[in-house]
Amino acid sequence: MPRAKRGFKARRRRNRILDRAEGFWGGRSRLFAVAIEVVHKAWQYAYIGRKRRKRDFRRLWVARINAAARANGTTYSRLIGQLKRTNITIDRKILADIAVIDPPAFTALAKLAQGART
Repeated sequence: MPRAKRGFKARRRRNRILDRAEGFWGGRSRLFAVAIEVVHKAWQYAYIGRKRRKRDFRRLWVARINAAARANGTTYSRLIGQLKRTNITIDRKILADIAVIDPPAFTALAKLAQGART
């Protein structure tokens, strides 16, 4: 009786991993045992990166809002507090977009928020 070599199924499983390792350096893209490890690690990094992206964007938005707020004579935390008090509900993504694309509109928002303070 001939030995079972697994054939198509095993080749498909190996090729699926090797396809995902395409572009990796050296044996990492050609050797199955090594490719399994680096592909699994890549998947871990991708998962972490999807969580990180949300943090990174929020940090970017806060930095942009802070820079625009300081140009208008206030700080990020004061501006956000004043916006909350005046019930202006604009999220940080949109606020940062306004700060970059339309500075006069951001200035008007800042003045509107500061007006409620006095």
